[in-house]
Amino acid sequence: MSESIDLGKKSEHEFETLLDVVDLEVKYGTIAALKGISFTVGEGEIVALLGANGAGKTTTQKTVSGMLRPSAGSITYGGRRIDGIPAHELIRLGICHVPEGRHVFPRMTVAENLDMGAFRFKRVDQADLERVLELFPRLRERFRQQAGTLSGGEQQMLAIGRALMGKPKLLLLDEPSMGLAPLIVAQIFDIIREINSTGVTVLLVEQNAAQALALANRGYVLETGDIVLQGTGTDLLADDRIRAAYLGEEIVAS
Repeated sequence: MSESIDLGKKSEHEFETLLDVVDLEVKYGTIAALKGISFTVGEGEIVALLGANGAGKTTTQKTVSGMLRPSAGSITYGGRRIDGIPAHELIRLGICHVPEGRHVFPRMTVAENLDMGAFRFKRVDQADLERVLELFPRLRERFRQQAGTLSGGEQQMLAIGRALMGKPKLLLLDEPSMGLAPLIVAQIFDIIREINSTGVTVLLVEQNAAQALALANRGYVLETGDIVLQGTGTDLLADDRIRAAYLGEEIVAS
């Protein structure tokens, strides 16, 4: 059973529930990757999933986005039960996933990658394209360049931009800061905040706990497939267990 921290000023009840995950179980063969977790994401929120490698964070996102099927439990999005619906259908419902590792199309140009993000529409919305290029000026500079020649940070920007071309209501981001220089990490988190300010809900998996919790309305901490702690980003940042486990701080008992 997870432990709740007082939610304080940023109560989850301030947001109408967009995503409701109840008793979700996922297995890889006989191994239980998720052991009946439950959580919510409110419309307009940024919610962070934290935990060590193997805790179940990526599995959670893949199951929400339709890449994996749960063995038990339910996922409700916008009042509709979606567990078991294929990933390409969930994209049509406004769930867009930026997986760990970026997965851009290396031999296609930046422009072609962005076009692929809008595949569910008959044509590219030029206003959407312009908004993406305003968010990521480097992509405008590299517009006709092959994606495989971009830096790691530029590829991460392209992966996020491509997802935005799908007009997401719920954006799933898996480790967007992984392997990036600190300056680029700061830019990526600023952009996530700006994306959220336009009304896009964000479910964020991130090893950089300090940055994630500073950004998030709320967070959940997973350990070996269970949610063990939850609360607002502010309260989790102040929690001694989080500071010791994820921020590398030595807590001295008083």
